[in-house]
Amino acid sequence: MKKLSAVLLCAVMLTGLLAGCGGSSADSGEKLSIVTTIFPEYDWVMQILGDKAAQADVAMLLDNGVDLHSYQPTADDIIRVSNCDLFIYVGGESDGKWVGGVLAEATNPDMVVINLLEVLGSDVKEEEVKEGMQAEEEEAEEDGEEEVEYDEHVWLSLKNAAKLCRYIADRLCEIDAENKDVYQANADAYLEKLNALDGEYEAAVAEAQTKTLLFGDRFPFRYLADDYGLDYYAAFVGCSAESEASFETILFLANKVDELGLRAIMQIESANGKIAETIRDTTETKDQAILTLDSMQSTTSLDVQNGASYLTIMEDNLAVLQKALQ
Repeated sequence: MKKLSAVLLCAVMLTGLLAGCGGSSADSGEKLSIVTTIFPEYDWVMQILGDKAAQADVAMLLDNGVDLHSYQPTADDIIRVSNCDLFIYVGGESDGKWVGGVLAEATNPDMVVINLLEVLGSDVKEEEVKEGMQAEEEEAEEDGEEEVEYDEHVWLSLKNAAKLCRYIADRLCEIDAENKDVYQANADAYLEKLNALDGEYEAAVAEAQTKTLLFGDRFPFRYLADDYGLDYYAAFVGCSAESEASFETILFLANKVDELGLRAIMQIESANGKIAETIRDTTETKDQAILTLDSMQSTTSLDVQNGASYLTIMEDNLAVLQKALQ
């Protein structure tokens, strides 16, 4: 924390030297400056900007595969945020550790800030500890009360994505009113695609032979599971820092695979496969497929250059989900 504070102080001093007189970049004829923390936010903004993307400077801070839960901003990142016209972040415990300090010293008084969790309000879910999950070792709270932790992975719900994209489009229209018709038209077209894919997920789950997913990994897909009435078991909660599963956790999950007759064991994109393989080797049949769902927590700027998009990744996830539920 001391290291971050020192970086923040240096960055704020520098931004004070670089700052102008306020007002959005669009008002001054400069490129619109937009900073996003994670890939889904970045891609949503680019979809809404459409052909106007060339008139904006859009940054994705977590562009090299660093996980949201372990990311710390550089001095350059802090300067970008401090001066931008629009800043979008998740709003959970992971980025809340540094965002508050940066925004408190921001040099653009007209900056529009979007906190995804705040936008979704009551749709945000508390982090859930399911039967069989390995508990994390947590430090006791000074007041003896357990702090509520919210599931940050709101982007993995297509229904949430639609709400968030509409909100982002509305804020862009306020910042750059000259192009508001373009932004709204792009948002309308994109929401049609999101809603259509949502319908495909609903149809796939309705036809599925099983309604349960089992993860030998963290489970960041609670929003997706709840959207379509899926049950799940997992080794760890979505934001867990644990990487080693206990014998009891492995045995519980392997027994669940046998009990439910599951034909697949799931993991997320950053997994090395060891936990899923150990679960499989502990089952009676030892022949389950190991399938990977992409939580978009490791998507890089290189992936973006190679054509990755929120929709294509969610389409790929649907294909994997269909295999897992048969």
